[in-house]
Amino acid sequence: MFKKTILFGLLVSVIAAPAFAERASREESTGVGIGAVIGGAVGGPVGVIVGAAFGGKFGDEYGKKSEKVDSLSVSLSGSLARVETLQGDISSLRAELRSTDVELRQARDMAKPELLALLAAGIEMDLLFRTDEHVLADTTGIRLSQLAASISGNPEVQVRLDGFADERGDEAYNQKLSALRVEHVRDVLIRNGIPASNITISAHGESPAADATYDSYALERRVSLTLYTGNTPSFASNPR
Repeated sequence: MFKKTILFGLLVSVIAAPAFAERASREESTGVGIGAVIGGAVGGPVGVIVGAAFGGKFGDEYGKKSEKVDSLSVSLSGSLARVETLQGDISSLRAELRSTDVELRQARDMAKPELLALLAAGIEMDLLFRTDEHVLADTTGIRLSQLAASISGNPEVQVRLDGFADERGDEAYNQKLSALRVEHVRDVLIRNGIPASNITISAHGESPAADATYDSYALERRVSLTLYTGNTPSFASNPR
């Protein structure tokens, strides 16, 4: 009887497979066949039906999981390809940066003799302050920091700083204010790479304005910065 049941199960599985072929996946059809054989072996014709249903469900779930695995494999392959592309982009950027760095060094080396020739004559600029203040405005401070950083690699460059205040107010106070201003500028230069030994400072106190206007007074609230090479600049800072 047991052998007949198995044969019956096999027969059903063979007959059932084509019926599912048009509307089921290969995994589902395989599941139906396996389930029918197991069901037939356990419970006769009723077991065949139950087993076939169970096997169909098993085959369907197996097929879905297989599709997910295939999808994940494709996604992983795409991710690996993107990683390889990014690595290639990073390598290219590094090569470009190295090339740019070489070009900058070459340009700096070419410009250095001309800069030193210009500094031999002396370069002067005025850094202006607000009334009763000894700290530079943000924009001026940033530009001064950039200037200091750009010349910090040239130890032969010397800096002279002359501090002034406008003539309004107490003379002793203006002397102190001019000293605070020149010390502030010196500190900015040092923080950005200029050796303290390369900086000379002087505080001159009040500086007479051309006329009694706010614009004229503004021009006297200053630190005159002179860049030069050698022992002394070829022209003196203008005390006005």
